[in-house]
Amino acid sequence: MTNLKHTLVGTVSALALVAGLGLGADATKAEQAQDADAGATLANIVRNPADLPGPIARSEPAVVKVALETVELEGALADGTSFRYWTFNRKVPGPFVRVRVGDTIEVTLTNAEDSMMLHSVDFHAVTGPGGGAVATQTMPGETTAFTFKALNPGIYVYHCATPMVADHIQAGMYGLILVEPEEGLPAVDRELYVMQGEIYTEQPFGQRGEAVTDYEKLLDEKPEYYVFNGAAGGLTGLDAMQANVGETVRIYFGVGGPNKTSSFHVIGEVLDKVYDYGSLTTAATTDVQTVSVAPGGATVAELTFEVPGRYLLVDHALSRLERGLVAQIAVEGPDNPAVFDTLGAELDLAGH
Repeated sequence: MTNLKHTLVGTVSALALVAGLGLGADATKAEQAQDADAGATLANIVRNPADLPGPIARSEPAVVKVALETVELEGALADGTSFRYWTFNRKVPGPFVRVRVGDTIEVTLTNAEDSMMLHSVDFHAVTGPGGGAVATQTMPGETTAFTFKALNPGIYVYHCATPMVADHIQAGMYGLILVEPEEGLPAVDRELYVMQGEIYTEQPFGQRGEAVTDYEKLLDEKPEYYVFNGAAGGLTGLDAMQANVGETVRIYFGVGGPNKTSSFHVIGEVLDKVYDYGSLTTAATTDVQTVSVAPGGATVAELTFEVPGRYLLVDHALSRLERGLVAQIAVEGPDNPAVFDTLGAELDLAGH
């Protein structure tokens, strides 16, 4: 029998953790985007982790056009809390860019007319001054462009690089670009796109209303919120990632930062393969529990789920969970008591 229905409510500690963030298991980001104090609907800035292009089928280099728009908007940071995000294409992280080694990438950056700030983009996959940032310092209402050749396969971060760079990044301006090797990547059943960041606010974590940036906290590296895909608990409840028993899932995981290293970990699973530092030209490390990913860094991890349930994706610096840093993967499929059996007890994370 499919186990998903009872796992939605059966993982007691997992739901308690989520409830502690003010997010019920049945909450959605659309519901959280309703500012209870002001009655205003806020933008849902959380990028769906399944929102990424599929593998490249061609075997020859091509010209790839990448259009980015920098948009500043009021978004839902947490239940009843808003924040003015600076975004690429209205979501955090920005769009997943997928190219092949040898491709020529034409980047166009448009800064929305109603922006208050200058914005730009620096791709870590670029070989050239500023990674593109020198060419793309873009005033509101204007457009800039540059081209680059993808010389090195791997998974790379991109981000705004307009001073104060850390401010633009913490406000949501980061994303990933995948440069596939010539032979491509091994086929998997499902791919997901997750990035970790920090947000530094004057208001304490969880205070309702509008939150604004605290620059002293930013310079002291003391965030109020830690986020996956832009918002506290934004990938939980009905917005959890989905997978099935037996599927091999590839996670492209990056850290926008701007300051904190992540100890990327999936509670209740072992990562089958990890491409260290996001390098796709060296052999993957196998059977990994936790991966260190630096700010401005990324990794590629693969895992296969043998047991149904609701799994937590966390930074194993676990105090950060109390400041919003938790995501869920809801895995559906038949029970597998030969691998894991609760013997009738309620699932618990105590002692993990």
